[in-house]
Amino acid sequence: MIDLDLIVEEAAWSGIPDLETLCRTAFDAAAKVAPAEGVVSLLLADNDALQDLNRQFRHKDKPTDVLSFPADPMDRPLLGDIAVAIGVARDDAAAQGKSLADHLTHLLVHGYLHLLGHDHETGPEADMMEGLEIKALASLGIDNPYLTE
Repeated sequence: MIDLDLIVEEAAWSGIPDLETLCRTAFDAAAKVAPAEGVVSLLLADNDALQDLNRQFRHKDKPTDVLSFPADPMDRPLLGDIAVAIGVARDDAAAQGKSLADHLTHLLVHGYLHLLGHDHETGPEADMMEGLEIKALASLGIDNPYLTE
C-alpha cells in the first residue's frame, strides 16, 4: 500500500476535480504493476519550482514536467519524493490532446516507477518501464500514452 503525503503548492492544480483521489488512484494502479509499500511525498508546484529543482539536482536550467527523487533505503518507509509542474504538464497534455487529469496520472505512474529504480536510459529499460506504465494506465481506462497518430 502506498501512503501519500500531498503538498499542493500551486493553486492552479485545484482545477482537477478530486485531485487527492486522482493521485491516490494513480499510485494504487502503479503499485499493482510494480508492488511496493511505503510513503510517496508529492509536490504539485509551478514551473519555477520545478526549474529550481531541475537546476539544483540535474544541472538543467529549465522547467520539466516531473522529477523523482528516490529515498535512501534507510529512510523507509519513505519511497521518495515526486514533483510535478503545472505549466509543463498542462502544455504537454494540450499538445497530446489529452486531459490534464489523465496526463497527471501518467506522470505520477512514471514518477513512481523511477522511485523504484526503473529508468528509460536504454531501449530495453524504456520498453520495460513503458510497458508497466501502459499496463497501470490501462487499468484506469487511460489510453497508451506512447501511441502516436
